[in-house]
Amino acid sequence: MATPVFEYTKGMHRVDTNFCPGCTHGIAHRLITETLDEMGMLGNAIGVAPIGCSVQAHKFMNVDMCEAAHGRAPAVASGIRRVHPDKLVYTYQGDGDLASIGTAEIVHAAARGEKFTTFFINNCIYGMTGGQMAPTTLIGQKSTTSQDGRTKEQAGNPIRVSELLSTLDGAVYVERVALNTPANIRKAKAAVRRAFEIQRQGLGFTFIEFLSTCPTNWGVTPPDAMKWLTDNMLPYYPLGVYKQPEKQDGEVAK
Repeated sequence: MATPVFEYTKGMHRVDTNFCPGCTHGIAHRLITETLDEMGMLGNAIGVAPIGCSVQAHKFMNVDMCEAAHGRAPAVASGIRRVHPDKLVYTYQGDGDLASIGTAEIVHAAARGEKFTTFFINNCIYGMTGGQMAPTTLIGQKSTTSQDGRTKEQAGNPIRVSELLSTLDGAVYVERVALNTPANIRKAKAAVRRAFEIQRQGLGFTFIEFLSTCPTNWGVTPPDAMKWLTDNMLPYYPLGVYKQPEKQDGEVAK
């Protein structure tokens, strides 16, 4: 029998998805859980998901999960990681949650250097609640609460969360990746692995921002959503490592 080149990861429950067609939450789920599986840490990981589309993570991720109040996942994760320093702890949060009601939580967790990882899904809009303007919504982008498009005069410029958190001393690894092409997805998985490895070393707070799609609330088809991300999100939210651990003993922490 031929050896399969692609298998169903043990890190995902075998259930049908209820995400919208073209949504990239499922890709992010697999990257996280597949990495935990490869690290032998599925049984030693704890995820925290707050309100929004991200709250559904517990249906799909085959790890210990708990919910948090809207925006409060970093506070919950801080407590869990301090009590269980041997676990890999992560939050899984959307932009409406993390960059709006949860701004203070994520900023202070990063400033304290809490030793957990945050996976930030940035799709430039509120998803589950109906497509309202988020702190990350682009200038000119239409939403249910910006019918003519976001303006700088009314709502200010979109918040670049990775750049913001990278200025804090407690944040030791910050990277922005995208889920729009196979090549970028491979790079995103490598970033997930680096974040978990750095957490395991206990160096400080780690943060991965996933540029993601929301075809339903953007009002486009799944293929067009990938193009919209490429054409509109990448110029404003450049990919790359915004912060990484300093060299120790001649090596950069991987």
